[in-house]
Order: sequence, then structure tokens, then C-alpha cells
Amino acid sequence: MENITPAELAQWLADGDRGQPTLLDVREDWEVQTCSIAHSKHVPLGDVPSRLNELDADAPIVCICHHGMRSARAAMFLEQQGFTRLFNLAGGIDAWALQVDPSMPTY
Repeated sequence: MENITPAELAQWLADGDRGQPTLLDVREDWEVQTCSIAHSKHVPLGDVPSRLNELDADAPIVCICHHGMRSARAAMFLEQQGFTRLFNLAGGIDAWALQVDPSMPTY
């Protein structure tokens, strides 16, 4: 697992020549209803083990949570399951809102 900053992720998402990552948002339903990054796949952390079949083990996956702790746990779990292209959004959605999208609601 690698950490990726909000600015690095924004640049990656804006790069039309680079394959897009799966944005795996592991927050709870109410958190995702408050704010999310467009085109994120929502799988609460506790559901990740039972929903592995929804993820492509060969695709790059950026794990996202509120501050980066739950997403790091998700990425470590996925690594243990054989996923190899894993990134953790450093600072989580909170850092994304502060550094990339100031119009995003925070909590």
C-alpha cells in the first residue's frame, strides 16, 4: 500500500491518459450521504470481506475514509487478500475537502 495525497489523486483523476483508479469509500452510509468524491464505490469497512468479488484485484484501488485510518485498514486487508495496486488517501475525505474541493461539506 502506498499513501497518496489529495493533490496527487486529483491530478491522477484529471489525467485522461492515465487509467482511472477504483475509488473505494469505506465510510458508513451517513458519512457518504454527507459528502463523497464523484464515482466512488461505497463499501463500508465492515462489508469489505464479504464484497471482495466486487473489486478487481488487478486494478488500482484508492481507499478513502474520513481521515485515513479506516481506509488504511481496508488497504492492508486487501493486500492480505492478494490485491497489489493499493493506495490510501492520506488525510481522507477531510483533507480532500480542505485541499482540493473546498465546496465539499465537512463533518
